[in-house]
Amino acid sequence: MSRLNSNLHRAKKAKDDEFYTQLTDIEKEMRHYKKHFKGKVVYCNCDDPVVSNFFHYFSYNFEHLGLKKLISSCYQDQERDLFTQHKTKKAIWLEYNGDKNGDRIPDAEEIGTHYFKGDGDFRGDESIALLKQADIVVTNPPFSLFREYIAQLVKYKKKFLIVGNQNAITYKETFKLLKANKMWLGVGTNLSMVFKSPYKNTNDKNRDYVSNKGLDPDSHIRIPAITWFTNLPHKKRNKKVVLCKKYYSNKDYPKYDNYGAIEVSKVKDIPMDYEGVMGVPITFMNKYNPKQFEIVTAINGGSKKADMDGNEFYVKENTYLTSIKGKPGYDRIIIKNKKVEK
Repeated sequence: MSRLNSNLHRAKKAKDDEFYTQLTDIEKEMRHYKKHFKGKVVYCNCDDPVVSNFFHYFSYNFEHLGLKKLISSCYQDQERDLFTQHKTKKAIWLEYNGDKNGDRIPDAEEIGTHYFKGDGDFRGDESIALLKQADIVVTNPPFSLFREYIAQLVKYKKKFLIVGNQNAITYKETFKLLKANKMWLGVGTNLSMVFKSPYKNTNDKNRDYVSNKGLDPDSHIRIPAITWFTNLPHKKRNKKVVLCKKYYSNKDYPKYDNYGAIEVSKVKDIPMDYEGVMGVPITFMNKYNPKQFEIVTAINGGSKKADMDGNEFYVKENTYLTSIKGKPGYDRIIIKNKKVEK
C-alpha cells in the first residue's frame, strides 16, 4: 500500500482538510457523467461556496447539464475564516436555481445566500436537511473524515461522485461497499492532483511539479494517489480487462504461506486460465469489471489472522496472511476470475 506524503499526513493528524480541487480536474471527471444530472438537485456540502470550483463548475454548466437546483456549503471553523471573501464569520450556504436574465452567467443577484445557525458541518442537522433535498452529492470531503462521510451518503441513499485517497479502498467501511458493488471507482484513479491549500509546500519536487502546472507552489499542494469514488455508472466500469498471461506453476505465481491464494504482484499478470483465488494489488480496483471478476475479500499486509471480512486463519509464527516463504507482503484484494479461459 503506497504511503501518503507528509502534507496529507499532517492534515489527517490535525483533522484539518482544507484542499480545494482544481476546475480542470472536475471537468475531466464530470464529462463522463453528464446524462445522470438532468433534472437533478446537486449538493456540494464540503466546499467553501465562495471559492469552490465545484460550485463554479455546476453554476456555469447549470443549463448545459439541465440541473434543477444547486446547493453548496462548507464547515466554518470558528478559529479560522474559511470563507475568506466574506467579512462575516458565520457559515453560509448558497443556492442557485439557474439563469434568470438570459446571459447564462450565475450573477450574484441570482444566487441565494443563506446563513447557518451552526457551523455548517456536514454532520449537523442543518446540513443533513439540505442533503435530504439532494439527488446527487459531488464534492471533495475531508480525507480524515472519509469513513463518516461515506456512511452518511449510504444512510441517506444518495448518489455521489466524490474525491478521496486511493488508500480508502482498504478501509473496512469502503471495501464493504466496493465488494457489494454499491460503490466503485470513478474514471480518474490513482492520480497526482494539485489542490489549492493554505498548507506550506516544502517538498522541492512537489513545488516543481506545481510550478510546471502554472500554479503558485506557495498556495498549491500536490497530493498523490487521488481517486474519484462514485455510485454513478460509467463506461470504464464495464470495460474488459485484457489478460495475456497463463498459469503454469507456483514458481510464477507463488502461494501465500497462510492463505489459500496465489500472489499476482501486477494487475497485468493476472492469469487468464486460473480458476482459484488470487491476491492482487489494490490498484486492481482501478480496472475492476464486476462482470469479469468477483471480489472475495481483502487481506492486510500487517494482519496476522483475519481477512477484511473478519474470517480468521491459522497463521505460522512470525508471519502474516500475505507472507510468502516467511516474507510479509502488501495489502491485497482477493479475487476470482468469472471468465476463465481454457
